[in-house]
Amino acid sequence: MSQAPLPDLAEEPLGHGLKQRHLTMLGLGGVIGAGLFVGSGAGITLAGPGIIVSYLLAGALAMLVMRMLGEMSAAMPASGSFSVHAERAMGRWAGFSAGWLYWFLLVVVLAVEATGAAKIANGWLPDVPQWSWVLIFMVVFTVSNLAAVRNFGEFEFWFAALKVGAIVLFLVLSTLAILGLLPDTDPIGLTNLTGQGGFLPGGWAGVISGVLAVVFAFGGLEVVTIAAAESDDPARSVARAVRSAVWRILFFYIGSMLVIVTLLPWDSLTPGQSPYVAVLDSIGIPGAGQIMNVVVFVALLSALNANLYGSSRMVFSLAERGEAPKALLKVSGGGVPRRAVFASVTFGFVSVVLNLLWPDTIFLYMLNAVGAVLLFVWALIAVSQLRLRRRIERDMPERLTLRMWAFPYLTWAALAGMAAVLVLMLFDDAARPQLLWSTGAAVAVLAVAGLRELRDRRR
Repeated sequence: MSQAPLPDLAEEPLGHGLKQRHLTMLGLGGVIGAGLFVGSGAGITLAGPGIIVSYLLAGALAMLVMRMLGEMSAAMPASGSFSVHAERAMGRWAGFSAGWLYWFLLVVVLAVEATGAAKIANGWLPDVPQWSWVLIFMVVFTVSNLAAVRNFGEFEFWFAALKVGAIVLFLVLSTLAILGLLPDTDPIGLTNLTGQGGFLPGGWAGVISGVLAVVFAFGGLEVVTIAAAESDDPARSVARAVRSAVWRILFFYIGSMLVIVTLLPWDSLTPGQSPYVAVLDSIGIPGAGQIMNVVVFVALLSALNANLYGSSRMVFSLAERGEAPKALLKVSGGGVPRRAVFASVTFGFVSVVLNLLWPDTIFLYMLNAVGAVLLFVWALIAVSQLRLRRRIERDMPERLTLRMWAFPYLTWAALAGMAAVLVLMLFDDAARPQLLWSTGAAVAVLAVAGLRELRDRRR
């Protein structure tokens, strides 16, 4: 049976105030966070200098997913992005599942980001309790997201610009130190890349463990395709933003890892401590720890802001398609879905309270329940692109302004890569609970989607 043609694109009722620079920085803001500045240390201790290969593999997978998502979003921009694409490719159950899983992921991550930023602020001003900082941050960013989308975009632009500037400065100083061009430094050479057990001290098993440690740090890039629907020229804007954001992030991530393991012996780094601080200390930058605290603080708040935006637009899109309460469709005069923002931030507050009260019990279960959700969403993106590409070529080929490389071979390769990561998680003691809990969450959402399908058919 032949497939139905794709529907005409509907005009979004949201605002259209985001500019190209806002979209690009929003993509960077959503993905450059504490996972890079602090979490990368855990990957280095697992893989040694081979962490560069780990980041290349994980980055290549993320780049393929974003190319697929960019192709569909340029052809069919929508505030629900991949949730809308999944519905058009596979049916309502797929759109429902992708949307709600991603929304759940974002609102739980909000709690992690808000709590992390509050811990840093509490260290600066210990007389102010941690919960007060959480409340302040959540209120400030709720107000930010209730403002006209152009103001939100400007706010996020400067937040993300600070992070990007910090990474660029770090790369410049580190490169000068490697070359021996800073005061009291000598050229480093390749000693740290080849010593302490060689370039792959843990072998390929260490590289694979490194991939598991870093692959989820690339989550957040998807927000740029959600935001594209609120730009003046969604199709062109998302194509440009995807191209620039992916390459810049790969440069920042892999460039950072390269200079870190070149400057310092990999086995001198301590998991849980920022390798960026260790590098800045080694080249004599005064107050390196506090400098990085400020950078991590800004990174957390920027990611919180971007994720609150993404979650509100996703639940708004679900409401548009009848997959969430219609009450969430209320849009302000400036084109902001305020009820969707309140719905997302309310659950964010609940997550924060759970994190503060029971970080090792209830919240840990929630965190595990979203641990592998990103991979499930990426898999839905890949399957959607496989199914929609031919239909777009048939029904509206002029909209294929951004094309997936080597289709369909690289799409299948990306799916195989995701399957490989999931299998590795199953056999990794640390990652297995995340996979099992996330699978349980996905099965629960799929069950609800299936029951809704049965109900609709009976009607």
